[in-house]
Amino acid sequence: MAKQYFLLLNLIAVTFCCVVLAFEPSPLQDFCVADPASPVKVNGLACKDPESVVAEDFFFCGLHLAGNTSNIFGSKVTPVTVAQVPGLNTLGISLVRIDYAPWGINPPHTHPRATEILTVLEGSLQVGFVTSNPENRLITKVLKKGDTFVFPIGLVHYQRNVGYGNVVAIGALSSQNPGVISIANAVFGSEPAIETDVLAKAFQVDKSVATLIQSKF
Repeated sequence: MAKQYFLLLNLIAVTFCCVVLAFEPSPLQDFCVADPASPVKVNGLACKDPESVVAEDFFFCGLHLAGNTSNIFGSKVTPVTVAQVPGLNTLGISLVRIDYAPWGINPPHTHPRATEILTVLEGSLQVGFVTSNPENRLITKVLKKGDTFVFPIGLVHYQRNVGYGNVVAIGALSSQNPGVISIANAVFGSEPAIETDVLAKAFQVDKSVATLIQSKF
């Protein structure tokens, strides 16, 4: 009897787990154009009335335009996410165009919700990502025109123009809203600020150095 009872409990547990873990990974309708004005709170954006959907909801113009790279990093990211194209809502994809001035960088950052595949259209670009703890191994390569490289979801990665001309790249991401966490900004420019002694210990520097870096953000 005890054995039968144990088997019954196991069956119930397995059944419950299957119910809890069940989910629908694909869209359940043709489209769900984002309605930013909707007061409904969901994981993403609520759907616009399909009857009011127009072609412009699926359209973006501007990736042919060079980004302004006259900044401290010498790069400019032009995003095409659900914020620019409401029709991307629930479809799990987005794009970016990245322009790099000579020796410009796209500084170390992560995309918490997306894997990125990057293709170089013009120039030579050094790319790299760092594996997770405890190994933290840098995987890096120099790309030429037509080359493609993948940055796995959540890993810290960067790009640098290693030529004397401008570089243009297109990145595709596996989320309508991949998110960006710039490492330096997040650590040294948070609001409110992370305590200086915490940063000094984490980076193994004097507190005055940590304070100086924080002042730049």
